[in-house]
Amino acid sequence: MKLEVLNKEGQSTGRTVELPESVFGIEPNAHAVYLAVKQYNAAQRQGTHKAKERNEIARSTKKIKRQKGTGTARAGSTKSPVFRGGGRVFGPKPRNYSFKLNKKVKELARFSALSHKASSGMIKVVEDFQMDKPSTKAYINVLNNLKVEGKSIYVLPEYNSNIYLSGRNIPGAAVVNASDLNTYEILHADTLLLSEKAVSHFNQEA
Repeated sequence: MKLEVLNKEGQSTGRTVELPESVFGIEPNAHAVYLAVKQYNAAQRQGTHKAKERNEIARSTKKIKRQKGTGTARAGSTKSPVFRGGGRVFGPKPRNYSFKLNKKVKELARFSALSHKASSGMIKVVEDFQMDKPSTKAYINVLNNLKVEGKSIYVLPEYNSNIYLSGRNIPGAAVVNASDLNTYEILHADTLLLSEKAVSHFNQEA
């Protein structure tokens, strides 16, 4: 798949780049994408939920009524889950929700998401540019010139502090390294902006 290279003014440079078919032209695997997104969401959970069980409740253990003759069920402590303020039965405990996913499945999911974006025309290749200093206004101008609407991800070959800081405060805009791009981020972006040098990173993965 060939895409034209645009400059930061949104104009064509006259150059084109070839996106590898093995990354941007495969048949998307829906189940692999589902597993990758599920793993990502699970890893975001703090897992700090906690409810006290009856052995953790600070209450008296004195028997609250006699064993027999009351006409009601026997009861030995107000810590019992049947009483208001008592312990909870099988309540939530702190846990780690993350789970392992095979490397090849995650790769297939990421390639599936990239292929979907490519077939939907949601990928643009941008000529590499530098910024002398962080400037949110300048970065917004670049997005406007490229006619980017909604959520966007600008993919760089390596970390660039000025560009990263420029896009950090813009709602819906993200700047990530090509090696850190994940399936969840790709799917939730309306436009995927690839820097010209970042394409070479995907050529290595092909």
